[in-house]
Amino acid sequence: MFLQAIATAVPPAAFTQRECWDIVEKSAVLSRLHRRTRLILHNILRGDHGIAKRHFAAPDIGGIFDRAPDELNAIYRAEAPALAARALVGALALAGLPASSLDALIICTCTGYLCPGLTSYVAETLGLRTDAFLQDLVGLGCGAAIPTLRAASHVLAAHPEATVACIAVEVCSAAFYLDDDLGVIISACLFSDGAAATIWRATPGPTGLRAFAFQTHHQPADRDKLRFEQRDGKLRNLLDRSVPELAASAVARLWAARGPSPVARVIAHPGGRDVLDALAPVVAPHSIERSARILAAYGNMSSPSVLFALEETLRETPPVSAIGDYWLVSFGAGFSAHACRLGL
Repeated sequence: MFLQAIATAVPPAAFTQRECWDIVEKSAVLSRLHRRTRLILHNILRGDHGIAKRHFAAPDIGGIFDRAPDELNAIYRAEAPALAARALVGALALAGLPASSLDALIICTCTGYLCPGLTSYVAETLGLRTDAFLQDLVGLGCGAAIPTLRAASHVLAAHPEATVACIAVEVCSAAFYLDDDLGVIISACLFSDGAAATIWRATPGPTGLRAFAFQTHHQPADRDKLRFEQRDGKLRNLLDRSVPELAASAVARLWAARGPSPVARVIAHPGGRDVLDALAPVVAPHSIERSARILAAYGNMSSPSVLFALEETLRETPPVSAIGDYWLVSFGAGFSAHACRLGL
């Protein structure tokens, strides 16, 4: 399948890490934390840990840790469809297509739950045809963007005349939780909000890029190292110290099985500074600098992040050619990792 357009969107409210510390310092939640936790928060948010700025869709972010579960769900229900729709409007404009041309819409997310899912809301907002196929993918975590593209490839294989849109959207601020667990602390200092939309057809588009050679690897024995759990009716992120090594090991399996054709550039999910440090030797001598730049500019947006890195790569460099393909890789809950190639 061929990429027709890619566009991204973030909420307008942006905060530096130091501003995030100022917000937490004034929050009532700080007094409920151990002194060691407060010191860790201070050191992360006031130090240089690979993130300069994050965007949050939740209003009054200073009170987010004290919001009731129903309030957090209401934030997700309001903000996630709006953010997803903004990204898709941008992609449709770049492709020169009306929303009515879409035959299928697939959306992945993990930071909230709606029934009917986000596709119903976005289809209504943009005025998709009532016979458009809608599919929501949930529970795949940070790695979800590439499995979503794989689902789109199956739709196009069955219906080569179709136009398919994919959106990865997360409102991590609606899933913030804070206590004295180190993984929870790091999550609160790492995640942010964003959306990325892509449009695909079975025929070449303006970019000329074709997605193919999808790969996946999952290891359920490590499921509890990175996943959401329910605590007090809220989503609470479990983030083990071993995640950088788990990511590097899982990506290494995919990298070893990538096939003999050359890779020109690696585009990786920017899961965090330590994660990127662990990935670098796996894909060397390829650079993952653009992923680090996305992390610095936006934080970890979960599933959309790898597509932000792809968009920046396409904007800054001409599409790959005879020298090789892009190798797109993401990873997350499961523990799982996913990859595909983009080539001319």
